[in-house]
Amino acid sequence: MGVQGLTSFVNYQGKILTDDHFRNSKVVIDGCNLYHSLYFNPRVDQQHGRDYDDFEDQVCEFFKALKDCSIEPYVIIDGGSDHTDKKFETLREKGQSRINQANRLSMGLQKSGLLPVFVKQVFKQVLSSLKVPFAQCIFEADQEIASLAKRWNCPVLSNDSDFYIFDIQAGYLPLSHFKWQNASVQGWSSQNYIPCKRYTTTSFCRQVNINRQLLPVFAAIAGNDYVDLDKIGFSIKFEGYPPMESNRKRGVVFFNELLKWLASFQEQQEALDNVPRLIVSRNNQHNMDAVLQALSLSIETYQIQPGCLGRFFNDGKAPDPDLLPDHLSVLPHWTLLPLTKGTLPSYMIYILLQRPVIQGVQVEDHSLPSGNITSRPIRQVFYGLLLGESREVEEYDREGKNLTSSKVEAILPRVAQQMQLDMLNQAPHPVRHEVFLKTLGVSQSTLNLNGLPPHLGLPVAVTHYWLRHAHPSPFTQQDLTLLKALLLGLVYGEFCRKSQGVAEGPVLEKLRGLIQNPDLGTYLDLDVAHAYSQWQCCMRDGLDLNQLLCFPLLEPQCAWLYKGTLVHQLVGQLRRGVTPDSLLMEDPSSGQLYRDMLDNLKDCYEGTGGREEANQEG
Repeated sequence: MGVQGLTSFVNYQGKILTDDHFRNSKVVIDGCNLYHSLYFNPRVDQQHGRDYDDFEDQVCEFFKALKDCSIEPYVIIDGGSDHTDKKFETLREKGQSRINQANRLSMGLQKSGLLPVFVKQVFKQVLSSLKVPFAQCIFEADQEIASLAKRWNCPVLSNDSDFYIFDIQAGYLPLSHFKWQNASVQGWSSQNYIPCKRYTTTSFCRQVNINRQLLPVFAAIAGNDYVDLDKIGFSIKFEGYPPMESNRKRGVVFFNELLKWLASFQEQQEALDNVPRLIVSRNNQHNMDAVLQALSLSIETYQIQPGCLGRFFNDGKAPDPDLLPDHLSVLPHWTLLPLTKGTLPSYMIYILLQRPVIQGVQVEDHSLPSGNITSRPIRQVFYGLLLGESREVEEYDREGKNLTSSKVEAILPRVAQQMQLDMLNQAPHPVRHEVFLKTLGVSQSTLNLNGLPPHLGLPVAVTHYWLRHAHPSPFTQQDLTLLKALLLGLVYGEFCRKSQGVAEGPVLEKLRGLIQNPDLGTYLDLDVAHAYSQWQCCMRDGLDLNQLLCFPLLEPQCAWLYKGTLVHQLVGQLRRGVTPDSLLMEDPSSGQLYRDMLDNLKDCYEGTGGREEANQEG
């Protein structure tokens, strides 16, 4: 997001960024930028459905580095509730780009670049466990981040080039220059610090010789997520140069010439009045007044407004409804605090505003329907609870290798017919519990959830749904290999969760050995990847529905639910004749947990050819 090419331009200038030893300070962190940065590193698998525990380790190490340097972080996670169409084209293009990336990953043509399904949820859960203050914005985060940084006179940590434009007195610390891994370096005062670079609008404007008030005009003309002159049919004509179109824009020459042009003005309006002399229509059919209005609206997005999150961080209260934009009046008051705490999915705001929803993308078989199709019935109940029955939501999802849209009908199971969104949090627990299980097609008598650890009830219920709805079926080869590997992965997660800070036992060592000495090579079994992609979609939508229903089932720690490299390895091991008993025999409790989960799912595999095989396990 931000002004394309501006980060490279600032780095090219050299003198704008100054070296800094960051310590003893508050910092407002762009949470979405941070989890992108921490996830995309060589330690975290990108191809086999992702290793969330490795990502959790990265997050913990990052915040330990801040603590060691007496840095007080406040993390703001984007809620993304743009109620207009200003950014939708940008989001649609990014959605298509992610499909292309997923396809290349599935063929082994690239190794990274795609965020996994649970990454945001894992990030929020880790922040909670570390007691790091964080908030999920009810609307886009940039304004709230800038507002808090201005209020607290502290810098912003992000990789979003929009923060080169916001006039934040304490400056902006680009994540790409934030060397947190070197936090143990000792400074002259014998205090730890993090080597980084700091940006201020003062240093930028001094270097390029323009008035600070003109920075938002610079960003609007250069092109950002809200307006791009090229895309609406205009080229920019600098004296001595041919008209610059998109394939030639945003380089050093372009930025230098635009800044040189702006240097002759003192006020924003003066510059805007002269824009018609700078831009030319490529087909003489475009309305200049509409262009100037779009530029003005883009400029306004950089004016720092009073934020809504101050009282949340000060006393834990929800944002004042009277201070929220008018379009957010669709949100019931009870939802404001859990949305801000991050315990409600922020995309519900898009649904209530009747905006299109772009589904996530995973590594899967692109010749088959998207994994999101498998979990669509869960989302339909989610939509029904928000909108009422028989309404429609426009979803964008992968069809083959293309992003396409379709209308998805909101539905409600019979038990939920009388539930109203405004009072959903007051519905009796047994009713909310039944709605959740009915949506997944199970009942308390079908699943003996009381016999499982409470935090595994939801994953087992979702797995039951997956086994019944996945297509192709996980049982197409008349065995239980995919299910057994998945359950062994859950057992591994239980071991890891319990062994934190404790010596590892033989079973955990054995399972870790499969990860540390993989035989996956560069080959990806697309059938396996597609099946587990569907499972993760079901888990994601099950988690969202559970949150909207105010947690009728205990929410699991998502970092321990799925470890792709292990589960893919286990599929191969089981197909070569290794049995779950042989892997778990040295720990009776783990073997019992595995058998309990398998037994809870027996009505799914009985009659598929897997019954006899399951009996042999137990």
